[in-house]
Amino acid sequence: MSGLSTTLVILDLLGIFVFALSGALVAVRKELDLFGVLVLAGTTGLGGGFLRDVLIGATPPASLQDWRYLMVPVAAGLVTFRYHPTLGRMERSVGVLDAFGLAVFCVAGALKASEYGLGPLPAALMGMVTAIGGGMVRDVLAGRVPVVFRDELYATPALAGSFIAVVGARQDLPVSVVAVAGALVCLVWRLLAMWRHWKAPVPTGVASV
Repeated sequence: MSGLSTTLVILDLLGIFVFALSGALVAVRKELDLFGVLVLAGTTGLGGGFLRDVLIGATPPASLQDWRYLMVPVAAGLVTFRYHPTLGRMERSVGVLDAFGLAVFCVAGALKASEYGLGPLPAALMGMVTAIGGGMVRDVLAGRVPVVFRDELYATPALAGSFIAVVGARQDLPVSVVAVAGALVCLVWRLLAMWRHWKAPVPTGVASV
């Protein structure tokens, strides 16, 4: 396995675990049973990568080829099901973990798309899809308006981090360097947005009828 492939797998698994935790916590708060918790954990952790792989032609998706991709969200779901009172009290920490997951996934998705021959902008878009796709499906299944459609800055940091990673990779910089650079941009932007309550623009006034 090449260095890039190994890095992508590690980033993918880290992102899956973090996102699966957030998905499982949403399920617990919706008072779903163990099966529901595991479904939302798996959907959140694997949804974005699954969609990315289908769109770039990396089929069957990695989550169906490597047992680790399926076991990681199961483990995260079981941990959340057992220790959800503790995780629930760590709301702010879970939000920070979600920001880490966003950063890891956007970079992993963008680099994989670039490896499959996509140009800088399409690869960056695939990185963003990887980062936000699972959360969107999670929110729809949980009956919530997806976070990415609200006024929070969520998708924009992911797109920026993805683009930096792709551009850096095309300059033949070390994979570890471009991965860290892209992830840091996404992470810092998202954390600042949470801390400073930065919002995306929303329409003003009353819509015409």
